[in-house]
Amino acid sequence: QVQLVESGGGLVQAGDSLRLSCAASGRTVNMYGMGWFRRFPGKEREIVAAVNWNGPSTSGTISVTDRFTVSKDKAKNMLYLQMNSLKPEDTAVYYCVARRTWSNGADINVPSRWDYWGQGTQVTVSS
Repeated sequence: QVQLVESGGGLVQAGDSLRLSCAASGRTVNMYGMGWFRRFPGKEREIVAAVNWNGPSTSGTISVTDRFTVSKDKAKNMLYLQMNSLKPEDTAVYYCVARRTWSNGADINVPSRWDYWGQGTQVTVSS
């Protein structure tokens, strides 16, 4: 099992930046992909960013917007999401996720293809 704990959410104003952190523990050797999803109120979860956990630092990094950057620190088992120029429409619960395969990033946008989920952290952006 892998445990994921997010931190860094909060209330910010439009245009601000925020960095989310995710601490992974447990059988992290089973992780080949890590990423972030978000859920808007009343909607399905959507992928935000993902990374090839076992690849070189800059390989296999995917993000849905250039305002967000995902990065990893394997030595610390940490995943980060740097969010810049935040907008009110970015308001959501953000989840850290991990999975046992990477498969060149196939199906990263499918929630059921991720094996482990954190409890989520709320990000609220006021206008």
